[in-house]
Amino acid sequence: MNKIKILALTLAFSGFMAACKEQLDVQNPNQPSSPALKTETGLVSFGEGFYITGFKDVKYYDGTPGYFWSGAIGNHELMGDVIGTDIANVFINQIGAPNQITLDDGTVLLNPNSPNKQIDFIRITANVNSTGFQNSTYYEWAYMYNMNNAANTILTNIDAVTFSGAADTKKGVLKAWAYWWKGYAYSRIGSMYYAGIINDKANGEALNGTNGNYVSKEAMIIEANKNFDAASTILAGLTVNADYTATMEGLIPNFNRVGKGGVLTPVMWQRSINTMKARNLLVNTRVSAMTAAQWADIITLTTNGVQASDFVFTGRSNTNGDFLSPTAGTVSGKTTGANNTYKITERLIQDFKTGDLRFTNNFRKRTAPYIGETSRGNSFFTRYDLINRGATGSEGTASVITYSNTNAGGYELYLASSYEENQLMKAEALINTGKIEDGLALIDEVRKAQGAGLTAVAGTSLSLDAAKEELRRERRIGLLFRALSFYDARRWGLLENGRKGAVALSRTGVVSTNATITYGYLDYWDVPDNEIVYNPPSSSSAPTKNPK
Repeated sequence: MNKIKILALTLAFSGFMAACKEQLDVQNPNQPSSPALKTETGLVSFGEGFYITGFKDVKYYDGTPGYFWSGAIGNHELMGDVIGTDIANVFINQIGAPNQITLDDGTVLLNPNSPNKQIDFIRITANVNSTGFQNSTYYEWAYMYNMNNAANTILTNIDAVTFSGAADTKKGVLKAWAYWWKGYAYSRIGSMYYAGIINDKANGEALNGTNGNYVSKEAMIIEANKNFDAASTILAGLTVNADYTATMEGLIPNFNRVGKGGVLTPVMWQRSINTMKARNLLVNTRVSAMTAAQWADIITLTTNGVQASDFVFTGRSNTNGDFLSPTAGTVSGKTTGANNTYKITERLIQDFKTGDLRFTNNFRKRTAPYIGETSRGNSFFTRYDLINRGATGSEGTASVITYSNTNAGGYELYLASSYEENQLMKAEALINTGKIEDGLALIDEVRKAQGAGLTAVAGTSLSLDAAKEELRRERRIGLLFRALSFYDARRWGLLENGRKGAVALSRTGVVSTNATITYGYLDYWDVPDNEIVYNPPSSSSAPTKNPK
């Protein structure tokens, strides 16, 4: 973690304390040695502050794309081609503009920005320390190292704290909490950046919590899983009692303990960890390179992964926007409304099968296509809008999943593992290891759970290629807005090979149904220059720049 971000932890926690003062009453621990962190209540309250530290407050901020779940994750969904934008803030229109689109009549829509390739643009213009907050590649890195620093702070202080009641249980919950979020942060770093930093020092300790020992993205994923395993080992020794529940309720804000959110039992939490470890393997391995042993690992992990009845880690907005703003805190919210930052892409819409109730429940055709500022991209033109199902008279069908609800608390955001993701990873592994029908049955299971109303595909004798296509479409639809679309595009080879047979609009709104999109996106981002300038790599560091 670099010196830029050290102040952010303090500011994040301070903001959370102010916003949640009715729930929390504890002084702000600016440093790991703060007296507040030497008390049980102070440490638990600090742990609750992770929701702000890791997802809301960093040194830089741009109000248009927004915080982590609308801004940093917006980059994922832009490059995953489920949303588009012509908004120029933080260069997000450049991040999501393919190199070119070839329409049915042979017309080529080039990325109008200069240079015309996302990779070149990032390296020449965006990922430069002097651009400050305009560097889109900075945000996910900064948020996740804020999270890691907060976790280190708990682990640094916990053994000096005297706990009341079932002390070992409370201590175990807090340690598992810290290791879980360290695993989470390292997972996101290793899944997005070409290199990262393994750091177990809290801000204020030796080296001010900074080191220049960059390691490879593969090493980051290994470290992520190591921290997940540490959390799982602790959880294996815990049982649910009054002190376990009270500590978990102290860590998870009450507005996040709704719906699928809640107090996870130790076993539920372990299953979430297994699903996250399966994700780490799947999304960081090209499908073409997956081995039989890796598919077997996916099956083992997901067999012991999130179940339909499990609580998982979710996020909700509230009226004050303490964690998430109802209208602007998520990609979903930012894709809804007349002045929305993001637009639904034609490629997402074409992936819905005829008769899918998830489409009719969540999207409507515009009276005229949205073309927007044509000098700012080539892929955001669209005929469709995302419906706000929180609006009076637009509530939709309760038995069908809702992709957007901008009422306070209306939208359920999955922060990490989910049942649907677990089942679709298992389905993919089964399909790719000769158990096509078993995999298709899991796809049907997810569609039924989300109220899709589609005819079952299991038992219809689909070929391997047809089964893979069902899986591809379902991951884009069933896991929409869960920060997985870019990972999938990368591992499926779309960044290099492009997408054929795509629906796209010309700059006058003419529809092509067999367009070719050449994305050309950088698969793993270079370490942000904002980090490199203040924290230069040591002589033994792994490369910090992707050779592509």
